[in-house]
Amino acid sequence: MVFKKMLQALGVGGPSVDTVLTNPNCRPGGFLEGQVHIVGGDHAVDVEYVAIGLMTRVEVESGDNEYQTNQEFHRQRLTGSFRLESGARHDVPFRFEVPWQTPITEVYGQHLHGMTMGLATELEVARAVDKSDLDAVQVHPLPAQERILEALLRLGFRFHKADVERGRVYGVEQELPFYQEIEFYPPSRYASGINQLELTFLPTPRKLQVILELDKRGGLFTEGHDAFGSFDVDYATVDQVDWTGQLDNWLRQSAQRRGLFF
Repeated sequence: MVFKKMLQALGVGGPSVDTVLTNPNCRPGGFLEGQVHIVGGDHAVDVEYVAIGLMTRVEVESGDNEYQTNQEFHRQRLTGSFRLESGARHDVPFRFEVPWQTPITEVYGQHLHGMTMGLATELEVARAVDKSDLDAVQVHPLPAQERILEALLRLGFRFHKADVERGRVYGVEQELPFYQEIEFYPPSRYASGINQLELTFLPTPRKLQVILELDKRGGLFTEGHDAFGSFDVDYATVDQVDWTGQLDNWLRQSAQRRGLFF
């Protein structure tokens, strides 16, 4: 994928940048590879640095208000300073590490509604910094994440939407200042007690942490509330487990502990 943008902060006749990804598809803990092609403008300039950063759309709660903002969460400086002559071309190859807890954006070839993910290129000349538009990146689930998603689909849960929320999840290893929630509608057999199921993945190099949140329905004289649970998935043995049965048991036991019965 290619994007091209004249660097507005550097004025008319300044350098232009093309960033080319070898493949915009990746997984958490993997890599994005490509090249940044910089072409000099009408006059020579001293470039301070070239950097790339991975960005996503994050939901932020502030008091009673809620808003969304683009947040860069991983950054790599590709160069130091160099002289870019008029009309000269400077190519910068890169291999960009994707953080383990990067939110996923695709499931089985379908984009997760509500997700935005992209790579931005930044160049500084004479203290003027300009960032490119986002170059879209598709983040696919790890095999262990796929097993959990497959199990939920087999149980009849249907995708609703996904978002990224700023904040921390208690009691787990979390490396980024936000976490992803993937929301599902429940099948009829669970719908009597659950409005929706919210799923959060927090992978590490050693294990996959899975957090489930049950949005409990309120009764005529009771208010609905959320119930949480979590478990770890071992990468080495993930294919040896009946995740459909495990999740069904967990959902029923978790619900029963909180007074829900399916």
